[in-house]
Amino acid sequence: MPCGKPTVNRKVLSFVREMEMPAAGKWLVLSALIGIAAGLGAIAFQTVVQLCQYLGLVLVAGFPAHEAVADYSPFPEVHAELSPLRLVLLLTVGGLIAGWLAWQFAPEASGHGTDAAIDAFHNKRGEISLRTPIVKTIASAITLGTGGSAGREGPIAQIGAGVGSVLASAMKLSARDRRILLAAGMGAGVGAIFRAPLAGALFAGEILYRDAELEADVIMPAAVASTVAYSVFCFSLPPEYRFMPLFGNELDFAFHTPLELIPYAILAITLVLSGVLYIKTFSWTHAIFDAIKVPVFVKAAVGGLLAGIVGLGVYYLMGKDESSLATLGGGYGMLQSAFSNVGDIAISTLLIVALLKIFTTSLTIASGGSGGVFGPSMVIGGCMGGAVGKWLGTLWPQIVTQPATFAVVGMAGFFAGCARAPFSTILMVTEMTGSYSLLLPAMWVSTLCFLLMRKWTLYEKQVPTRLDSPAHRGDFIIDVLEGMSVGDVYQHDDDDLQLVHEGRSLNEIVHLFDKTSQRYFPVVDENKNMVGIFSTEDVRSYLYDDTIWEIANAGDVMTTKVVTVTPSDDLNTTLSKFTSLNVDELPVVEEGNAQRVLGVIRHKDTIDAYNRKRIEHQEAADKAS
Repeated sequence: MPCGKPTVNRKVLSFVREMEMPAAGKWLVLSALIGIAAGLGAIAFQTVVQLCQYLGLVLVAGFPAHEAVADYSPFPEVHAELSPLRLVLLLTVGGLIAGWLAWQFAPEASGHGTDAAIDAFHNKRGEISLRTPIVKTIASAITLGTGGSAGREGPIAQIGAGVGSVLASAMKLSARDRRILLAAGMGAGVGAIFRAPLAGALFAGEILYRDAELEADVIMPAAVASTVAYSVFCFSLPPEYRFMPLFGNELDFAFHTPLELIPYAILAITLVLSGVLYIKTFSWTHAIFDAIKVPVFVKAAVGGLLAGIVGLGVYYLMGKDESSLATLGGGYGMLQSAFSNVGDIAISTLLIVALLKIFTTSLTIASGGSGGVFGPSMVIGGCMGGAVGKWLGTLWPQIVTQPATFAVVGMAGFFAGCARAPFSTILMVTEMTGSYSLLLPAMWVSTLCFLLMRKWTLYEKQVPTRLDSPAHRGDFIIDVLEGMSVGDVYQHDDDDLQLVHEGRSLNEIVHLFDKTSQRYFPVVDENKNMVGIFSTEDVRSYLYDDTIWEIANAGDVMTTKVVTVTPSDDLNTTLSKFTSLNVDELPVVEEGNAQRVLGVIRHKDTIDAYNRKRIEHQEAADKAS
C-alpha cells in the first residue's frame, strides 16, 4: 500500500496535464475565475479601507469624510471637530506602519502598485508572489485610512494582478498565459472598484505601454474578468447603490457647439503644464527620499508627517475651509462638489487644492507609502479643469455655459497625459460620471494631452511599444527567419539523442540524466515508434521518493500529447510553437509519420540561426551601401 498512493497521484496529474479544451473555453473559464477573485478582492480592500478610515480619520482625528455619491460605507456618519494634532500623528503612524509592512514582507507593495504590476508583466515573466496582494491590501488600507493622499487604483491593480499571477502559477500555465491573466486581473480590479468595467478591460491592455500601443491578447480575457468582477463587487452593495456610477446619476452635462473645442484646447495646455509639474515633483520627491539612507518605514513616516503639515497649513491659511482638506485623503468629495456645485467654489480654492494635492501625493507615495496615483490625478485634473472652466466662463459666457464640464474633461485629460492611457481614461471618466455626452471634448482634450506629454509618464516601468518589451522578445524576428526550415538547423538522430523505451524504469531514467544534457526525452515502443515524451521537470517530483524508482517507468511519467515539427516546417512556425508552449526542445519527425523520430530542434538553435541570418543581412546591407 505505501507505493499505491504515489501511483494514483501520477495518474491524476497525468490526466490534468493532458486535458485540453478549446482556447475560447479555456480563457472564458480562467477569466471568469480571475473576475470572481478580483471582485472579492475589491470588496475586501474597500471594506478594510473604510474600516481604517472610520476608526482613524473619523473617530480619532474628526476628519470630515466627504466621498462620492455612490461610495457607500456601512459605518455610521459621525460629525466631530477636527483635531489637527491627532491628524498629523495619524498620518505619521499610518506611514510608519504601512512602510514597515512593505519593508518587512513585500518591498514591491510600497509605492503606487501599478508600476510594480507593469514591471512584473514585462520583466518578471508575470510572476507576483502570493504575499504581495495580501500585504498591498493591508498597507494601502492603512495609508488611505489614515489620511494619506493616495488612490485606490494602484493597490487594486496590484491586488488583481497578483491574483491572476498566483492562479496561473498554481495551474502551471506558460509565462505568456500568466502575463495575460496578470493583466486581466489588473483590469478586473480597476473595473470593479471604480464601477467602470469597460474602461478596466481597456486599461489592462493600454497601461503597459508609453506610446499608442495596445496589448491585444489581454483585451478579451480582461473584458470577461472585468465584467464578472464588477458584478461581484456591485452585488455586495445595497440595492440602491448597485450599478450606480461612482459620482451618481444626477449629473447633467452637454456639449453644445464645436466652438467649445477652443476653450477645451486651452484647458488641455493647462493640464499639460500641471501634469509635467506633477510628474517631475513626484520624481524629484522619490529621488530625494531614495537618497536618504534610512529604512523605508522611517521615510514613509516622514512623508506622512510632511503631507499632514502641508495639508493643515493650507487648511488654516484658507480660514479653516473644509474643502481645502481635499489635499489629504482621497479627495473625491471635492470632485463631487466640483461636478455638482462648482459655482459655489472659488477659483483660488480649486487651484490651491490642485497644486497642493501634487505635493501631498508625492510626499505620501514617493516616500514609501502604499497607494495609487489615479485618485489624486482625478482630483488634480478635476479641480484644475473646474478652475479653468470658471475663468473661461467669465471671458466667454456664451460659449462656456457649464464650467463643471471642464472639471469632468479635466479629469480625463490630466490622467490620460500623465499615465499615457488616453482611451481607457476617457471611458473610465465617462463611466464614473455616468455621462457620455462629453465624450467628444474628453477625446479632444485627452488626445492633446497624450500627444503633448509624450516625453513624460507617471509609470517608469512602461516601455514604449511591444517591440521594446522583454515579454515579446522573439516576436519580431520572424522576417529574418523567412525561407529557413527546420531541416537546416535541427540535430539529427545520432548517438547524442536519447530515445527512451516506454518500459524503461524510473531508476534507469534518473541515472540517464548524468550522461546527457538533454532535457526532453521522446518515449518509443519496441518498433521505435514515438508514443510520448517527458522532460526532466516531469521526473523531478519523483526524485525524493526512491521507493517507486523500480515500480514506475517511462510510460508513467510521459505525456502522449506531443507537439512535433517536420524538417520542411519553416522556422517561423517552429519559433511560435516554442513561444506558445514555453519549451526548449521539440521532436523532429518524418513527413507523414509523426511516430518516427528523426531528431530534436532546440530553441537555442533557432535563435542561433536567427543571429547568423541577421549578420548576413547586415553584411549584405553594408556592401550595398
